[in-house]
Amino acid sequence: MSRPSKSDAQERILKLRALINDYRYEYHVKNNSIMSEAAADGLKHELTQLEELFPELITPDSPTQRVAGEALPQFVSVEHTSRMLSLNDVFNEAEIKAWEQRITKLLPADTKLHYFVDLKMDGFACALVYQDGKLVRGVTRGDGFVGEDVTMNVRTLDSIPLSLKHDGDPKFLSGRTEIRGEIVMYKKDFEALNKARAKAGEPLFKNPRNTAAGTVRQLDPKLVAERKLHFHAYDLQRDNAKDIPTYEFAYKTMNDLGFITNPKATTLKSTDEVIKYSESWEEKRHDLPYGTDGLVVKVNDRAVYGQLGVVGKAPRGAVAVKYAAEEATTVVKDIIISVGRTGAATPVALLHPVDVAGSTVQHASLHNQDEIERKDIRVGDTVIIFKAGDIIPQVKQVLTELRDGSEKKFDMEKELKKHPLEFVRDEGEAAWRAKDRGSPIILKRAVQHYASKGALDIEGLGEKNVELLVDAGLVKDLADIYALTKDQVLALDRFAEISATKLIEAIAEKKNPPLPRFLNGLGIRHVGIQTAIDISEQFHSMENLAKASYEDLAEVEGIGEIVAHSILEWFADESNKELMEKFAKLGVEPKIARKIEGPLTGLSFVITGSLPGIGREEAAEAIRQRGGTFQSSVGQGTTYLVHGENVGDSKRAKAEKLGVKLLPAEEFMKMLD
Repeated sequence: MSRPSKSDAQERILKLRALINDYRYEYHVKNNSIMSEAAADGLKHELTQLEELFPELITPDSPTQRVAGEALPQFVSVEHTSRMLSLNDVFNEAEIKAWEQRITKLLPADTKLHYFVDLKMDGFACALVYQDGKLVRGVTRGDGFVGEDVTMNVRTLDSIPLSLKHDGDPKFLSGRTEIRGEIVMYKKDFEALNKARAKAGEPLFKNPRNTAAGTVRQLDPKLVAERKLHFHAYDLQRDNAKDIPTYEFAYKTMNDLGFITNPKATTLKSTDEVIKYSESWEEKRHDLPYGTDGLVVKVNDRAVYGQLGVVGKAPRGAVAVKYAAEEATTVVKDIIISVGRTGAATPVALLHPVDVAGSTVQHASLHNQDEIERKDIRVGDTVIIFKAGDIIPQVKQVLTELRDGSEKKFDMEKELKKHPLEFVRDEGEAAWRAKDRGSPIILKRAVQHYASKGALDIEGLGEKNVELLVDAGLVKDLADIYALTKDQVLALDRFAEISATKLIEAIAEKKNPPLPRFLNGLGIRHVGIQTAIDISEQFHSMENLAKASYEDLAEVEGIGEIVAHSILEWFADESNKELMEKFAKLGVEPKIARKIEGPLTGLSFVITGSLPGIGREEAAEAIRQRGGTFQSSVGQGTTYLVHGENVGDSKRAKAEKLGVKLLPAEEFMKMLD
């Protein structure tokens, strides 16, 4: 991050602290999320970086200096014998290496560091105290110094032994032994619980972590016993620190004493191995029974770990390596207008670059003027962004608490007047559209769409080459691409003998495209790929579709009044009739469409989240090739909601309300096989 002035940093720090404290109070004390954990991590990371730049601005009450949360008054407060610390986050290879360099400087030159690595579970921290091998107390993390006595509740968990196993090391069966770990709710149990609540008409829980936390804090142990919770141990403590030489030893001992520990946890010899281990789990973690957003990395030698000490709320000898967030916070640098293939003007936010779901995001669609006004998005705002369907970046929320008065409102109409095209907004429409649909700008977008993967998938007809062809006057409509010659293309910059030949051949290969792809490529308003498939299966050819009446179109499932009128208007336009005649003269004949019968016939699918080894478009095509139907949103006719790591609350609620089955990604892949 660029270095701000001290006064700007101080103002930003105060606002960040206030917002983070609000989030942490709601999350840890009230069991209520006002934003995702990924978004909060982004704010905390920014605060940490600012305080590192200006350490004189660090105060004892900063969120970076303590673990948030207060003991609830309904429980007896218990002071921890040693503080329950949290960890500083690192997000990439450079930050992992920087952490190693910092701690290495504090140790003797001949110190050889090994690292103990475990998956970071999305759970609720708890400490269990055993006296002479018997469970005597369960205490929540609380504020790190003082927690809540939840002994009666944790006793109901089958994964917590009431007595330590006798085949463990005898010395741990005498005196005081403390086990620290995470109480988690597995994803399948969370889904089952929400399904039962939906059936009973009760509000759905937001996520497994909050549900586990809320359950442990219930005053009635019977309710706790009814819900399936699991305790996973991650730390062992004794009065004599020499009893536990390494974290590797601690895990083996805890397992011997009767606790669940992660069998995949391991000791590694270098941060290079840590990085490889992290990369190996980035995709596999989605198959774990519990949620995880990263790794915990600790100096394995407990004596060295202790020697490194603590800074603020976190030990120097450990970090949390976080995976790419599904959500993140960033700043809106500007808002611009993008004109699409149908002439629609879409406002787009230009963002400070930020990593989201494994890629760098620098812009996000703001959809239309109404959406900007509804969310009150301004230039200069700090916003939470997410990837809709893991593909399209969008603004989820504006963090108005961080405004300093310099933010500027966006005037859509004023910006449109600066554009070379003239725009109008029809009554009842959300979008502004260009009056002149035949302008070069719109033609370029239309050709790009026609050649895109979702339509005809013509290799070599990307944005730059399309602009070149249109600007040269060689392409004046969609059909003109089929009239191109190699000599014409060779005369243009960017093209040589091989690239020109390949482009002409790629275009020629798509003279007999599948009817749904051709229909989608024409860019008829409201006609996407699935609607194009439904229409194609009903009418089989462009000739039949051109003759269809409103009543004929209305018979197609999923086509309403708006789509039907849009199709009728397109075929009534004289320029479109001429376009179809030109396609025919150039030898373009879409293949007659017949409904595919296969193993997925009669089944319809909606996909949310990323799938292992396959993109969304590829998965949609695989469904169609097996006779199934791919849908963009959950509806009455949806059979399955296929999900990757998790399902959004709204989609889950709608699916359960309509009786749509949740299908894990791995089961879906088996169906395709």
